[in-house]
Amino acid sequence: MSGFLILAFLFSVGSLAGWGLEVLFRRFFSAKRWINPGFLAGPCLPLYGFSLCLLYLMAGLESLLPIETDWLRKGLLFLIMSLCITAVEYIAGLIFIKHMNIKLWDYSNEWGNINGIICPLFSFFWAVLGAVYYFGIHPHIVDALRWLADNLAFSFCIGFFYGIFVIDFVYSTNLAAKIRGFAAEKNIVMKYEELKEHIRDFKRERHEKAQFLMSMHSSAPISRHLKEYYEKHRDEYGRIAEKLKKKM
Repeated sequence: MSGFLILAFLFSVGSLAGWGLEVLFRRFFSAKRWINPGFLAGPCLPLYGFSLCLLYLMAGLESLLPIETDWLRKGLLFLIMSLCITAVEYIAGLIFIKHMNIKLWDYSNEWGNINGIICPLFSFFWAVLGAVYYFGIHPHIVDALRWLADNLAFSFCIGFFYGIFVIDFVYSTNLAAKIRGFAAEKNIVMKYEELKEHIRDFKRERHEKAQFLMSMHSSAPISRHLKEYYEKHRDEYGRIAEKLKKKM
């Protein structure tokens, strides 16, 4: 199987599995309820897809590390994996903040955070996931991919995933452009998860049917939600602006 197909498959698996992992984490550890996480409307988190591809590529570099002791070499590998994925997380978060005026996640309350985008706690989680991948998945992944490549359903599943992914990406990007326009006009950075929570509250108040997927969709236009959200958090944004002025 070509390297491109391997990475395409890993991206799809990582995006879907990462989404499921985030759903469970938020349900049982952070938000304590079922939440559709991420930027896209459907069950996909591209950050995890890119991360799984990165783990696959980096696992093959272990032999290049100049350490003879096996456990030290693996420990260094997991540390490097964690740092690389943290860097990807930081770049992705920064791109959305600087160019889209949207903050997809917020670690501002976590110790040692940088701009609320990354923090040591979640970097540690990335290292744990790297170890889980290395010991539990990587040794079997090539054989599994060969088996899948010999079945026609494999190509169909890959094509189906990317077809849905493109549609979802176009829809979500169009929505993000509207949010960006409003946020740029108000000179603020919109917190995406808080906006989704605002829309969920709007639906509950009007007894609209809850939608786990397409959670940003409601009977009201997005422009109304943006205005109401801003009015609700106007004081908070004012305090943020004052802090920035003092730093300058």
